[in-house]
Amino acid sequence: MTMEGIAGAAQTGKAALYRRWTSKADLIIDALGSTLPPPAQVPDLGSVRSELLQLIEGYGAAMESRAGSAMRALMAELDHERTREFKDFLTERVIRPSTSAMLDILRRGELRGDVRPGAATSLVADVAPAMLMYRAKVCEGALDPGFCTSLVDEVLIPMVRP
Repeated sequence: MTMEGIAGAAQTGKAALYRRWTSKADLIIDALGSTLPPPAQVPDLGSVRSELLQLIEGYGAAMESRAGSAMRALMAELDHERTREFKDFLTERVIRPSTSAMLDILRRGELRGDVRPGAATSLVADVAPAMLMYRAKVCEGALDPGFCTSLVDEVLIPMVRP
């Protein structure tokens, strides 16, 4: 993923890209911002398992989308100094909304008795995104069939079960 490659795919010159975006990271962040699906709030489906599955499967689909592939490629290329800008984008567009959605699900689960009291914490909410990021970084983005279901059934539910 180079500016030359992007310019070629867009059938334009690098100079045209640099007039609008000062760096490849700026271009990618702008592109990701316009292509990532909006953060989804999971409706009350009657069980914490159903809600977690819907949320995690949505994350998995987003990670395997073209935008998710671009995000993984950018993450692999960024050096330490250039990660700040991308980290801010990732925090605002992905991490905060996913934490909020996860906490909403867990709090509803507490009220229904599906989740033990006090389990709706930011640390618990970080587990699923951390596992997905681990798969993206260490396993080259591949999510095995059934991974999202296993993550919910073997990790998340046992962590929060009453």
